[in-house]
Amino acid sequence: MTAPKALTQAQVETYRRDGYLLAENAVTPDQLAGLVDELRGWADESRAHTDPFGPETVDGRARFDMGAEHTAERPALRRANNPSEISDTYFEVMSNSRMTDMVADLVGPDVKHHHCKINVKMPASDTFVAHHQDFAFTPHTNDDVVTALLLLDDMDEENGCLYVVPGSHTGPMYTLFQDGAFVGRVTDEVEAEMQAGAVPITGKAGSVCLMHTRVMHGSGPNTSADRYRGLYICVYTAADAVPIARNPMPNRNEGLIVRGQPAPRARMIDIEVELPQQPKSASFFTVQGQNSATG
Repeated sequence: MTAPKALTQAQVETYRRDGYLLAENAVTPDQLAGLVDELRGWADESRAHTDPFGPETVDGRARFDMGAEHTAERPALRRANNPSEISDTYFEVMSNSRMTDMVADLVGPDVKHHHCKINVKMPASDTFVAHHQDFAFTPHTNDDVVTALLLLDDMDEENGCLYVVPGSHTGPMYTLFQDGAFVGRVTDEVEAEMQAGAVPITGKAGSVCLMHTRVMHGSGPNTSADRYRGLYICVYTAADAVPIARNPMPNRNEGLIVRGQPAPRARMIDIEVELPQQPKSASFFTVQGQNSATG
């Protein structure tokens, strides 16, 4: 492994130990402003819709998804699927930003893009994320897979920050099935156990939480009256990590090499993981039991 370029060696070691790392200044101020402006525009656009909308993704799903509490007066936009397909700004940040360099320091030098999305918690919205491990949604031949969660807003416990369980990336893979159905979350018993050991990820807009794909994580609703909580989430893999299940969010940029070169072979590790069932709805929130807005 070459010496890191965007991160310090101490930061890399923290990621290896804990399974996550919060790093500041992952994008430029201009990049951050562009991302936020577009997101605010999509949120305003959602006021004119009563159910999921927008240019369809490559598998025919709606681009934008809102929670069941959505109204024109209090919009509840909660997901934008693969925004890098429709926005030059989101594509630039995904493919060529300091955030991308940070990921290369962790799983590079050869890095490819898997998918991206924005998770939004509008003020006083009901949106939450039950605990899960991302690898169970996107299993690969190895687990050099990083979920980069870029903070589009200042994030704290009041507006629904991310919670992670340090060191859980070295533990077992937990089932996301219940009674034979893929529910995208652990059982209530495991959820309670994970919450007891979870720590909040708080920080300033423009920071990024770099999270190992096997880290257990979740988040609560945004209880603030007037503050957004947006995360631009980009999933990257080492170039020699090959998917063993269909991408739950297929996109035109899947497999794009963002650093280094393509890999001529797949690298395998000794791991067993259940194969997920892919969602047919606008977002994974419905898989976890949270209904979308309906006209």
